[in-house]
Order: sequence, then C-alpha cells, then structure tokens
Amino acid sequence: MKYEDFPQEIKPYLYPEPKGLMVYNCLQCGSDFDISQLLYTCPECGSVLLLVDKNGPENSGINGKEWRRIFDYRRMLNDLPLKGIFRYYEFIAPVIPLDLIVYLGEGHTPLVRANKSLTREVGSQFYFKNDGLNPSASFKDRGMACALSYINYLAKEKNLSDIVAVCASTGDTSASAALYASYLRDILHPAVLLPKGKVTPQQLSQPLGSGAKVFEIPGVFDDCMKVVEQLAENYNVALLNSKNSWRILGQESFSFEIAQDFDYEVGDKVVVVPIGNAGNITAVMSGFLKFFKAGVIDSLPKIIGVQSEHADPVYKYYLEPEPRCRHFKPVTVKPSVAQAAMIGNPVSMPRVIRLVDAYNGIEDEQKIFVVQVSEQEIMDCMLTANRNGHIVCTQGGESLAGFKRAIKLGYVSDGETGVLDSTAHMLKFAVFQDMYFTDSFDPEFEITPKDDLKNAPIEVKPKGVQKLPAPGKPLSGEDLNIFVKQTAAEIAKFLGLEPK
Repeated sequence: MKYEDFPQEIKPYLYPEPKGLMVYNCLQCGSDFDISQLLYTCPECGSVLLLVDKNGPENSGINGKEWRRIFDYRRMLNDLPLKGIFRYYEFIAPVIPLDLIVYLGEGHTPLVRANKSLTREVGSQFYFKNDGLNPSASFKDRGMACALSYINYLAKEKNLSDIVAVCASTGDTSASAALYASYLRDILHPAVLLPKGKVTPQQLSQPLGSGAKVFEIPGVFDDCMKVVEQLAENYNVALLNSKNSWRILGQESFSFEIAQDFDYEVGDKVVVVPIGNAGNITAVMSGFLKFFKAGVIDSLPKIIGVQSEHADPVYKYYLEPEPRCRHFKPVTVKPSVAQAAMIGNPVSMPRVIRLVDAYNGIEDEQKIFVVQVSEQEIMDCMLTANRNGHIVCTQGGESLAGFKRAIKLGYVSDGETGVLDSTAHMLKFAVFQDMYFTDSFDPEFEITPKDDLKNAPIEVKPKGVQKLPAPGKPLSGEDLNIFVKQTAAEIAKFLGLEPK
C-alpha cells in the first residue's frame, strides 16, 4: 500500500523518528549507563543489564487503541525497515534511524493451528509459532536483527570498522550471528565458539557457510560462554550472546506478534517457551509487560517455561514455593536432544527473577510457571507433531511436552489456547530423528524409540524383472513397461491397494 493511500490521521505515525532515551539499567544496583558504548554487565557491580527507554511508549500520550491502529496500518507498508521486528519500533529500539536497520526477512513467523487429531491427543487447542522460518532458521534472528542494527548505528556514529563479533553457541546463535555479521561485512568479522561434538552437522555448516571463524572447544555451552565472557572483558569485541541486552529487545517482538495476530486479545492464551540461556523467556515476559503498560493489551497471557531433566536449573529454582528461600544453583548438564536448551547456568537468570516477580504482580496472580520434561517426551512430541503437519524442532518438541505437562498439572484452564514456540527448523535436528528411527541414541540420552513413531525407507525390488534402470542406462520399450507395471504392483501390495 502506498503512503498516499493511508488515512491522513495515521500518516504521521507510519515512519517513526528516533526519539528514545535509552539507558542500560543494572538489575542489582539500579545504576543507569549511557548506550554510547557496548556494555554487557554493570561496570559498578558486575550484574546483568536490561535496556530501558526513559521516554517509553507508555509515556507517549498515545493510547492502546491508537497503538493497535498504528501497528495494523504499518502491516500494510512495503518499506523494508518496518516489515520485520521494527514494525514495533517504539517498543524495541527507538534510537536507531530507519536507514540503519538491518532487515534480512526476520520476524512475523506464522502461527499454525494443531489439527483435530493432535488437539484431541493433547487435550487443548493450541498453535505452533514456527520461528524456524526466520532467515537462519531459528528465533535467534529476532535478537540479532536488533543487536546488529544497533552495532551498525554505533559504527556509523563513531566511525568504527573491523569489529570482531563473537558468540558462544549450541548452534542457532552461531548461525544467526554469522549470517547477520556477514551482511555487515564492511564493519564486522564474525567468530563463534562451539562445544566440540555438541552441535549437529547442519548447524555447524551454517556459520562456516557465512564465512565465520569457527572455534570448537572441549566441554559444553557453559564452558564456551566463559571463554567468550573472558574475550569480551579483556579485548575489543562485540559480544552477541543474550548477555547483550540489545538481543533481548529484538526477541520481544515474539510477544508483540502474538498479540497482533490474535487481535490483541491474549488473556486466554498460554505461551510456552523452552528455557536455555533464559534470554527468550526474559524477552517474552518483557514484551507482554510493555504492551500491557502501554494499554496495547488489556490482560497478560500465562507463560510456561520448559526445561529438560538434563538441564533444569530454572525449574529447580522455582520448586521452592517461598521466594525468600529460593537460591539459584547452576547444574551440570547431561546430553540433550534440545541442544539449544542444554545450559546449566543461564546468563539471563537475574532478568528472569526480576521479570517473573513483576509479571505475577501485575494482576496479583501467578501467571508464570516452569515445568520439567524428559528427553523421551521431547523426542516423542517432536515426531508426533511432525506427523500431524508441523515442522517442529527438538525445542518445539520440548514446548509440546511442556504444554502437555502444564495441562496435567492444572496450569492450563478450560478454554485457554496454547501458543507453542518451535524455536528452529526441524531440519537442523534431522540427526536426532535419524538416531530415533535407527535406535542409535547413546544410553546417556535416556531415549527408547517407540515402534509406532519409527520410520524408514522401503526398498522396492520388483520380482520377475530382469532388467532394471540405472543412472545413464534408461530402459525403453517392453523392458520399461515390465519394470513400471511390476514396481507399481509391488508398491500397491505394500500399501494394501485393490485394483480398480
């Protein structure tokens, strides 16, 4: 839709100007710091930071109904900076000029409703939000688009170039960071650290294909993260993990999109997300809180965080019902098919604690829950979902397992609708599907394949056929007719088909 065709009263709001007054706010000591530098932890006390807009949209004089109209009309724009996560510009990073926003097609991933068969099996209506349909095939692109847009803005302001961008990863972050950094190759050089042998071949191929320097080190993600933090503290690098507060802002768009796609009625929704480094659940809570405070939504949805038994520090923290008695303890992780969630010491845990308290306090009732599921449930749910028309990754399987567990525990009420996060594309985790089908999981995974979920190709060798086609050696004439008829008859026998 062209600009001149929009209603006159909405035109001034379509293309926002930078007006934000953003600061880093320390969650521990409360200090604020200027955003003209890349900060990851508080310079005074070392705690993690959240970005705060002192001129936030709740103070803009625009009411909730007007914000809804602005976002709905922006949906019709064909200008790239506002087609992605920055459709919600004022709620994300309203200091970045539109011409410096990096857009690679991220955001606005589809909601796909579960079919009748899967709905009956689960016991409640729900949707998958397919974040695997982002450019690098994972939800990480939301945060990376914001973080790299900010670095692009900072580089222009300070005339910077040759910046090394680093991250630790279980696979998805490295793919996203390498992709977005390679788009800004005039100023950025990506380097990623991966735990050796803990990333699928498909995930490893992505940063290599984008030209990143890929370093494999012993241990697990938590070990990679410690090395990356050491680099960020002692060298001039741009850290792209969720410790980077700009990443959190971009991932808040997940909440904004859900609100808009349900016409801003989310009080009866239950949003289910896997917890890894805890950045995503932080962003989801923060996003809905922002929309609520600005009047864009009238009530908050429930949020269910899910963890595997093999990496469950957040679940264990919230097992203690009395907040004053809770003490966070990192855990030693065991191998998990939900690799992105295989983190024993989440960087964003202080953010989670702060935002859970704020979220539950808004409507004076518990709306945040954390559940634990088994590796067996994760794999079974991934395969079951995909047998019902979805493209769910192992983390999406974790979300479905968590939703089922939440229903069983009574956290989901009658009439509520689930929105489940499938964080990546299932093809990134095809290796785990193959291991399930061939019953080749190491015992430490604690997964026993179920026969009704296993699958394998069936080799067809038609009986009585003397000549078979081969590459470069096609059949013809009567030989071809015999091959085709006998092969079709053999397949019909497998399928139980009767002749017409």
